[in-house]
Amino acid sequence: MSTAFLLVCALCLDAALGEPGWLWSRIRHPAVMIGTVIGWLDKHLNRGPHQRIKGIVVVLLLVLGACALGRVLALPGPLVEIVVCAILLAQKSLVEHVRAVGDGLQKSLPDGRVQVAMIVSRDTRDMTVAQVARSAIESAAENLSDGVIAPAFWFLVAGLPGLLIYKAVNTADSMIGYRNEKYRAFGWAAARLDDVLNLIPARLTFVLIVALSGQWARWGEMVADARHHVSPNAGWPEAAMARALNVALAGPRSYDGQMRELAWVNGDAPREIGASEVFRACDMLWRVWGLALGLVSVWVGIEFIF
Repeated sequence: MSTAFLLVCALCLDAALGEPGWLWSRIRHPAVMIGTVIGWLDKHLNRGPHQRIKGIVVVLLLVLGACALGRVLALPGPLVEIVVCAILLAQKSLVEHVRAVGDGLQKSLPDGRVQVAMIVSRDTRDMTVAQVARSAIESAAENLSDGVIAPAFWFLVAGLPGLLIYKAVNTADSMIGYRNEKYRAFGWAAARLDDVLNLIPARLTFVLIVALSGQWARWGEMVADARHHVSPNAGWPEAAMARALNVALAGPRSYDGQMRELAWVNGDAPREIGASEVFRACDMLWRVWGLALGLVSVWVGIEFIF
């Protein structure tokens, strides 16, 4: 079976089942196991001199280990490959988490804050309705790339080894890739490699959203916003999502009690948004998923014909 066909099956399986709680309450999710390994390495290596070199060693170990594990898991055959790929995709769970923010806002602002705190790292205690909604939409756009398009892309390129390498590096970036005193040197390699691995998927996500929203005429504006974003990759899907929904995203936000004056994305669009815009973002997530599935299915058809 072709890798493209396996990906089609995995995308559908993930969309149908998502993250079954009954399963992960009994066994540990692969992403949690990867995180445990990274946590152990962080605890034992992130100290003393030569932290950047140690961080590079950590990334090399993760890449080699993930590649080896991917090759082993691929040995039993296509069924295992489909299941593992589906487990490491996050379409349904992403939509559920983002929609929960919209549901929370419909109940009350505190409920919305509780839900958005589960998917963002910024301070949420004093958020307004608009800030909660923007945070949810930004998370939706970024995680569409990181959690769906990028894993699918790397599985298509390099099978399970490629997918597991991506997930290991992406998890490492989320755990140690911070620009603070503790991780600036140790997490440098994880952050830089994550940037490289997301370079194509982020821009692919951007193109998929633009194609669905028909905002081609505003291409230049979106590229400009993406290039001014604090992240070299997250700004691309955010810029496209902002135009697709006609909302302003990003802007000032607080981390660890410190306000950061970040640039607006689509800053001339409405900023006072709420639950309805969050729900529209969820609809866009499914539309992008459907377009991606359709494109990969066409690929499968071409492989079958030729």
